[in-house]
Amino acid sequence: MTTQTFAELGVPAALVGSLAAQGIGEPFPIQAATLPDSLAGRDVLGRGKTGSGKTLAFSLPLVTRLTGRRSQPSRPSGLVLAPTRELATQITATLAPLAALSGLSVTTIYGGVAQSRQVSALRSGVDIVVACPGRLEDLMRQKLINLDAVATTVIDEADHMADLGFLPGVTRILAATPAGEQRLLFSATLDNGVDKLVRRFLTDPVLHSVDEAADAPVQMTHHVFHVGGVEAKRALVHRLASGTGRRILFMRTKHQARKLAKQLTEAGVPSVDLHGNLSQPARERNLAAFSSGEARVLVATDIAARGVHVDGVELVVHVDPPMEHKAYLHRSGRTARAGSDGDVVTVVLPEQRKDTQQLLRRAGISVRPRDVDANSTEVKDLVGEIAPLRTAPAPVAKPAARTSDHRGADPRRGGPARTGRPPRRRGPRQGAQRTARTGG
Repeated sequence: MTTQTFAELGVPAALVGSLAAQGIGEPFPIQAATLPDSLAGRDVLGRGKTGSGKTLAFSLPLVTRLTGRRSQPSRPSGLVLAPTRELATQITATLAPLAALSGLSVTTIYGGVAQSRQVSALRSGVDIVVACPGRLEDLMRQKLINLDAVATTVIDEADHMADLGFLPGVTRILAATPAGEQRLLFSATLDNGVDKLVRRFLTDPVLHSVDEAADAPVQMTHHVFHVGGVEAKRALVHRLASGTGRRILFMRTKHQARKLAKQLTEAGVPSVDLHGNLSQPARERNLAAFSSGEARVLVATDIAARGVHVDGVELVVHVDPPMEHKAYLHRSGRTARAGSDGDVVTVVLPEQRKDTQQLLRRAGISVRPRDVDANSTEVKDLVGEIAPLRTAPAPVAKPAARTSDHRGADPRRGGPARTGRPPRRRGPRQGAQRTARTGG
């Protein structure tokens, strides 16, 4: 079946032209499925995993519906709720240029930073607010924002909101928006109370499911590398980090993420860390360094498993296997994005083998483990060309005083612009499972 163009789906010409200028000519499946209904003003429930193109799927109808409206001070016309700072910032980066074409303004609201600039933007009469629940509720309690004029509300990654314990706040926020106005909810799953949000706040919603979250990520090759001990693991991880392309290494703890990033950088492999102990400016600096290529390696805790979207990540390494299969899938989803392929490696110590085998089975991954060390053929083929060591390594941001908000403004926010995929040299793969991509 021939895919419809954005124009054929009903997207206004000015927005179509903006997308074309960015090299976006063909809709992803989630966009093609939802746009006819969302552009018509209906409530939509979109199910699709991270990386499926949901941001444009709600940004285009949001801008279209609000075009021609003028917002009052502190009374926005559009609202997008996001679970993390990283995702909120990234949504704004996609949404703001489209909104500007229609004379609409956008601001981002999240905790961990001073609220003064956010309040100033609201008082200027901003049209669209992209917000994390904790700070937004703070501003509502201070009567610095009123949601009674919101015409379209978007809830993005609602299942992640549930995982972080934000649904009570999201419920209070939605209750403050006008009943009968448009609501668009996007989520990979409908468990953990998301279904209750749908039943209470969406009116006769149209359901569109694309790229079910239970499926393993697509166009992705999975590898399981068994190592004999801690020293062999350390050498293997350093080799996996040494290639020319962009890669993300996942750790369980903030301390270990910071330590590994420092070790790699000192060894001439420019790396940055991302975890909850970093201040917001430090997060943004580190993500910008990773996005620009100044740092080739991002060492992260599960804070980056969702909400950090950088195209061109060729390798994800589970240095510490995650605790549950959803985390495996979300971590792994940082690669094989926007039509590019990618690899996922899980490094397994002897005492982790049984638990990791069960984890992969629940994730739907079938792959034969390999006993390897840093010099094994399988590892060399996967890493490809070794990047020159950098004698003047990029600095790793030090942790700052934690600025947590127990009401939802959890220090998990920020986000870089998307970048192109770096070149890579690859050899034949062994002991791997490959899946074929069906959408963006």
